[in-house]
Amino acid sequence: MSGTSPSVAPALEAAHLGTCWDAVRDTGPLVQCITNIVVAPLTANVLLASGAVPAMVDNPREAGDFAAASGGLLINMGTPYAETADAMRAAVAGAATAGTPWVLDPIGAGALPWREGVAHELIDAAVPAIIRGNASEIIGLAGLGGGGKGPEAAHATEDAQAASRTLVERFGTVVAVSGPVDWLIDGERVVRVPHGHEWMTKVTGVGCALGALMAACAAVCDDRLVAAATATTALTLAAETAASASRGPGSFAVALLDELYLLDGDALTDRVALR
Repeated sequence: MSGTSPSVAPALEAAHLGTCWDAVRDTGPLVQCITNIVVAPLTANVLLASGAVPAMVDNPREAGDFAAASGGLLINMGTPYAETADAMRAAVAGAATAGTPWVLDPIGAGALPWREGVAHELIDAAVPAIIRGNASEIIGLAGLGGGGKGPEAAHATEDAQAASRTLVERFGTVVAVSGPVDWLIDGERVVRVPHGHEWMTKVTGVGCALGALMAACAAVCDDRLVAAATATTALTLAAETAASASRGPGSFAVALLDELYLLDGDALTDRVALR
């Protein structure tokens, strides 16, 4: 990669995102999720509503073989234990052998050294297709500052732009920073997704589920930036529609699954407003 900063051109075309979303719905990719205990049900339900097939295989005896047989893999660092860290190592090794794209959600990076060390160990073993996190996690993973408060970001999305570029240059991956306006970058392109609703932050696990959705999209789309942008767009557009029909976070969580289930590629293409 050159030393120049990526630009917004060439921009992604909305139709490419719609095609990727329809491919998830049509092919039903199997997605292995090694994720945190708080969010596993919502993550599985988001994948099911989107047309993908979730599998929460998180023990080290099976994780490697399962990753090799899966379409995509999510590694989420939310509640790691020694045994699940071993499962993460095995899964990433299996994914690397089989060419399975995997997504890293480095929750706690920059704030909790042990889990951050595990995250870097996994990246060193096999570069993830996508790294997704909030601004503080991306800054922490890049070694450019401290992490947030628990799963909450202490930085604005714009604050993580330098850290995102550092990770892209260092590893050659796609970085997706979640926030009021999501910011996604690869070696050549920058995409901003301005959709969503504040209630997404009031339901435990919506961001974690986004990582799994990215793994599903990466399973059917070789352009990893398109995959990350498709997942982000689908979830945030569904959130907007769900919020309009909900009274608060509780009904919103249910409506979010309904709207993901109802969303198709044509509607995604028509509604998305990439920047």
